[in-house]
Amino acid sequence: MNVLIAGAGPTGLTLGIELARRGIAVRVIDKATEFFNGSRGDGLQPRTLEVFEDLGVLDEVLQQGRPVPLMKIYVGGRLVDERRMADPVEPTPDIPYPNGHMLSQSRTEKILRDKLAEYGVDVELATAIVGFTQTADAVTAELSTGETLAVDYLVGADGGRSFVRKHLGVPFEGTTDESIRMLLGDVAADGLDHEVGYWFGAADNPMSGIAMTPLSGGDQFQFGAPLDGEDADTSLEALQELVDKFAGPGTAKLRDLTWSTVWRPNVRLAAKFRVGRVFIAGDAAHVHPPTGGQGLNTGVQDAYNLGWKLADGRKEILATYETERRTNAARVLGISQDLMQKHVDGDESALERGENTRQLDITYRDPADARPLVSGDRAPDAPLTDAEGNKVRLFELLRGPHETLLRFAPATASPHPHAVDITSPEAFAIYHAQPGDEILIRPDGYLA
Repeated sequence: MNVLIAGAGPTGLTLGIELARRGIAVRVIDKATEFFNGSRGDGLQPRTLEVFEDLGVLDEVLQQGRPVPLMKIYVGGRLVDERRMADPVEPTPDIPYPNGHMLSQSRTEKILRDKLAEYGVDVELATAIVGFTQTADAVTAELSTGETLAVDYLVGADGGRSFVRKHLGVPFEGTTDESIRMLLGDVAADGLDHEVGYWFGAADNPMSGIAMTPLSGGDQFQFGAPLDGEDADTSLEALQELVDKFAGPGTAKLRDLTWSTVWRPNVRLAAKFRVGRVFIAGDAAHVHPPTGGQGLNTGVQDAYNLGWKLADGRKEILATYETERRTNAARVLGISQDLMQKHVDGDESALERGENTRQLDITYRDPADARPLVSGDRAPDAPLTDAEGNKVRLFELLRGPHETLLRFAPATASPHPHAVDITSPEAFAIYHAQPGDEILIRPDGYLA
């Protein structure tokens, strides 16, 4: 089997790793001439950290990133509050990474590219897909380099303006709100403490202002500032004027602007995530407001879901990708939209992120089924003791491109190549299990 992935962002890279570690021939192409350098999606949710542990990149992500910082809230130049987007909580046996983590998207992509390269796959820059056709057995793709190749599957992870989605003729349903425009980017700021974040709000409207969030690995902040009227100046001078307006002249001296863009609320969901042998994932399938920090994370989850299903290849398995991920994308878009509307309405709770943004509650089961831990739920972690008396975690045994059969106090042996016999009382409690129970865990860590 061979797969072509168009797009080398977090979604395409995660999918590339998922396929390559299963021995699937994969190519990852991107139309860009150089790798992106900026923060963009810098918030990694707890479920994404669990995925990254399975992929073998978590240690590097945690080392290079930082916890969600304390935000100092200024209104009219006066400090009025200190808060975090989400209060940190202690790990538990079932949730080892309960808190989000901050890491610039470009650094996350570099970590994923390095992991992909360990499997002998390098991203091919300056290589765009410019056309494709498909039959019941293969996809024939045309590349901007003049190459034509036949693959078993094509995946468009090529962003909100996805060529793959457009070429399929799949509607991208939703809206773009031209009445709200923000200047986003990365800049260094002398005069601000880089260990904390800032919200500088206007005296007459505290929810109108500029956010400065510290980025790891240097002295830059990610900023977000409103734009009034038709002005779309993305220069350092224009940004300095905004900082002076909301924070007060002399509060911060900006320098080293490395990335900036004008953002508009663009909330869209593709009508289909698959046509025949062609799939779409990430921003090609759904685009989110930045509120709630869901976009990058949802794309990574798409790839994590699709990778093992492509490798499996069975029609009934592949059919579940769109069913599971489109339903989830619609739910997550609702969360992001709600937070965005709160921001527009001046609701201060828009500065906070709740439990439903962590993506630990993603489920692929019937929402009417209220039983704990039924088919389709995330498989929680649990402490175990192996035959030699060593302490291990269930996630360590789940790690890798395989399904796992959990057997609670079994009476007989199992022929399953990845069977785990469990006697730990704590694991029994976490999984609501009884002696003799068996639970099959999918390769993506969900109950099968």
